[in-house]
Amino acid sequence: MKTREEVLKFGLSFKNVYEERPFKDQNWQLVRVKESKKAFLWIYEKDGYINLNVKVNPEWRDFWRSAYDAVIAGYHQNKEHWNTIILDGTIPDKDIKRMIAESYDIITDSPTKRIYEAVKKIPKGHVATYGKVAEMAGNAKMSRAVGNALHKNPDPEHIPCFRVVNAKGELAGAFAFGGEQTQAKLLEEDGVEVIDGKVDLKKYGIEMI
Repeated sequence: MKTREEVLKFGLSFKNVYEERPFKDQNWQLVRVKESKKAFLWIYEKDGYINLNVKVNPEWRDFWRSAYDAVIAGYHQNKEHWNTIILDGTIPDKDIKRMIAESYDIITDSPTKRIYEAVKKIPKGHVATYGKVAEMAGNAKMSRAVGNALHKNPDPEHIPCFRVVNAKGELAGAFAFGGEQTQAKLLEEDGVEVIDGKVDLKKYGIEMI
């Protein structure tokens, strides 16, 4: 991967992104995430090579810089959180793509996204409490955020929010999941016994697995 066109094609392969040249200097191309409009990939030419700026987690920042001479501290950006990749042919395509993908993941990360990913991990035949989902999503104190996210679930088919119950094992109110008894029905179809609107957490809670 050496050309601007190759990089742009890969950058635009991610979900909900777009390309923009926001500066007077048309040398700079940015690939942004549609919702937040944050850029995860900067493309520009410098000293005869195409350069890329990508966001990086601090724990990986120095690894990439030590692994390749062509990965340096972010040019014109916060050097703690950004790396510059110089496309001089010394870095394998797989690692260039990995660094770009990591940048996309960092830019698109959000508590809501982490909550949905956590809920997807609740196995069939089990439930998790709001607190457990919050813990799985990286912040045990955001139980309320879990409830808010699940009531706005954009993809119930793949994000099984019906597997989430409160700290006592009680199901959500009738307003959720499409009406009264809907959650109970879905859980029973899943193999979870519901008695008087409650689930036995000792038997079905994932913390007990």
